[in-house]
Formats: sequence, structure tokens, C-alpha cells
Amino acid sequence: MLSTRTIAPSVPRAGRAPFGVARPAGPRRSLQVTRVTDITEAVFEEEVLKASTPVLVDFWASWCGPCKLVAPLMNQIEKDYGGKLKVVKIEHDSNPKLIAEFKVYGLPALIVFKDGQAVAGSKREGAVTRAMLEQYLAKHGISK
Repeated sequence: MLSTRTIAPSVPRAGRAPFGVARPAGPRRSLQVTRVTDITEAVFEEEVLKASTPVLVDFWASWCGPCKLVAPLMNQIEKDYGGKLKVVKIEHDSNPKLIAEFKVYGLPALIVFKDGQAVAGSKREGAVTRAMLEQYLAKHGISK
């Protein structure tokens, strides 16, 4: 005996076009993402040493796993601290003079700069959590 099957019609879920039908073009919501500025030795003086606000410098490398984990946190911290803190990134391999000058041996490395100078004792190497980073900034006189 042959069996008969009933095939249910395709019902699209809310917000989706049926299979094979193109979705109409329209405005898409965009996420507003703050991107930390990636700087080089050529603009270090202007961007960091002459900055009117404290600057958190994040030394990183593309091959560094912990650096990739910390990157979204840097974007969020700059956004959360508003105009009270500037965050910049410096790529390790293409900026050897800065790496040597600030004796960056481990990555990621963070250094706080105020009034044109590195804050004494502010160099920190290794990945951080959000809570650790906020404590680190508060220790060096930076609050939201």
C-alpha cells in the first residue's frame, strides 16, 4: 500500500522572506562601534605626549592571542570613559623604537600617559578583565 504524505506549505517566520524570495532592500540598523585609534611612531608625540587628556596606550601584535581578547575591552573602555580618557593602540612589530623606549617585553602591554610622560609604575603586561582594567585606571587617577 502506498502512503500519502501531506506537505505543509512554507510559512516564513516573522521578518524573513519565504525561501527563494529576495528580501526587500531597506534601511538596516547599524551598530555604533567605537574603534580605538591605531597609531605609529610617526604620530606618537602628537597623539600621546601632546594629548590634553590622559592616554592609555595598548601595545599589541596580530599574532598575540591575549591581545585579541583585550581589543574589544579597549574599545568599550574608551567609550565608557568618554572624554576623560583617550585609548590608542600601537602595533608591536612595526614600531620597534617605541617598543625599545618603553621596554615592552610582554604583550599586551598597557601604559598610562599624562602631561606628556608615562605615569611611573603604570606599565602592565598581560591580559586583563574589565574589573582589573578599571582598578588599574583608578590606581593611576583615571575615573569615569
